Amino acid sequence: MSHPHPELKAAPPLPEGGLRVIALGGLGEIGRNMTVFEHAGKLLIVDCGVLFPEETQPGVDVILPDFTSIRDRLDDIVAVVLTHGHEDHIGGVPYLLRERSDIPVVGSKLTLAFLEAKLKEHGIRPRTVRVREGDRRGFGPFDCEFVAVNHSIPDSLAVAIRTRAGMVLHTGDFKMDQFPLDYRITDLRAFARLGEEGVDLFLTDSTNAEVPGFTTSERELNPAIEQVMRTAPRRVIVSSFASHVHRIQQVLDAAHQHGRKVAFVGRSMVRNMGIARDLGYLKVPSGLVVSTKELEKLPDHKITLVCTGSQGEPMAALSRMANRDHMIRIGKDDTVLLASSLIPGNENAIYRVINGLTRWGAHVVHKGNAKVHVSGHASAGELVYCYNIVKPRNVMPVHGEWRHLRANADLAIRTGVDPDRIVIAEDGVVVDLVDGRASITGKVPAGNVYVDGMEVGGATEASLKDRLTLAAEGVVTVVAIVDADTGALAEAPDFLARGFVHDDTTFEPVIPVIEKTLATAAEEGVGDARQLEQLLARAVANWAFRTYRRKPLIIPVIIDA
Repeated sequence: MSHPHPELKAAPPLPEGGLRVIALGGLGEIGRNMTVFEHAGKLLIVDCGVLFPEETQPGVDVILPDFTSIRDRLDDIVAVVLTHGHEDHIGGVPYLLRERSDIPVVGSKLTLAFLEAKLKEHGIRPRTVRVREGDRRGFGPFDCEFVAVNHSIPDSLAVAIRTRAGMVLHTGDFKMDQFPLDYRITDLRAFARLGEEGVDLFLTDSTNAEVPGFTTSERELNPAIEQVMRTAPRRVIVSSFASHVHRIQQVLDAAHQHGRKVAFVGRSMVRNMGIARDLGYLKVPSGLVVSTKELEKLPDHKITLVCTGSQGEPMAALSRMANRDHMIRIGKDDTVLLASSLIPGNENAIYRVINGLTRWGAHVVHKGNAKVHVSGHASAGELVYCYNIVKPRNVMPVHGEWRHLRANADLAIRTGVDPDRIVIAEDGVVVDLVDGRASITGKVPAGNVYVDGMEVGGATEASLKDRLTLAAEGVVTVVAIVDADTGALAEAPDFLARGFVHDDTTFEPVIPVIEKTLATAAEEGVGDARQLEQLLARAVANWAFRTYRRKPLIIPVIIDA
């Protein structure tokens, strides 16, 4: 099993007739999925998503894949293929199209509809190519065949990419629900047919590789959802991802069955459900959905609200309701249904919301106390099935953190794949398929690109470190007026502190330290204001740590008198 090594160098040129695969996101993390395929001088990109920030990345809206390695080859890109419409697969497309707006974007009907709505907000009109399962299309030297897969959003696709170097099968995100609401199952017959032809490299979804058995069918949530609608004494407020059309379909059906009206709350929910309804993916009984205005006339036990905010995002509707900062006032005997998973790392935020809602008297039904969520990803049993059906020659686990990739690789080995033909890569690692063998040959830059408001890439690891310092340790500005001739203080320095525990006398003991620092600098002939400021900052920082065990951000300002 080949593992990446920190000492990897830039990859050599791709051998004639070979296929190069580079993930620029989605390996070692859950999000910002983007894989670049290179063959015969052309590039094909599969997915281009975003990653949502963690608490250690304050002020960041989303994180993009790093386009550095393809920026001077934008004209070689023949297409961007989108496997499905989730943000972690399409959210980065607007930023890629800003660099070259006419790249053909390939996807299924619903995926392209969600993307076009997003691009409209960026003022971009894309060149789109609509495909469906069973279609085969050529893009430069890449022959792409699209295969139906089942996931937590309709219209998802796997893609088989045929090149002279061999065939790659990329599952996208998938599971093998045998009873999906739209009867569109993962097409294992196509997987078997491609396996017969010969899959040289299999890229498989690793998210649930650690989970034994099979992922539960979406339909098995029906009893729990139906029970909530039947027994809730007052309003039902449902929270779900704004793209989970099938989950929301089940909510609508259960509400209709029990004589409740439904209103959608939140911009993304209203937009996506409007698109899904217009395209026929969401079947809405007539008269069921009403505006939030019309709800005011209805008795509480006839009301269902469907909103986003299942992940405890600070601005999402649910957390605002918990904080009493939303037009919907949660009250005693309201029932809140969290019909979604907990994204790793968000648990605290979600429990904070659950506690807030419970405090106002709501009854909260969630994954922990009822069967109201199933995953959108294949568990170990399903992955093993796929390995046995496809019988791939080489395997590259994708879409997962390290533990998921490793668990997926172990499953492949247990089905008989040669460990030497399994590649566990990280973002930026170059994998070449040459003469039927996949191996790691080098790496390209693949850092985090932070989107901060309107600024792309402006925030850096260093500036995020400063933000965390500001949040945890505070900031002290030192204004020193220095006599230009003697280099000594002309008057006592001023101290402005924020978020640092202080009173009027706190900084008196540091004045001698500053005087000594300036005297030493004058003796050594340091007169440059910038150098003086650095010396001053270091002296004050050392004093703050010795005295208070704090490391505030020090901003020195030196003014010549």
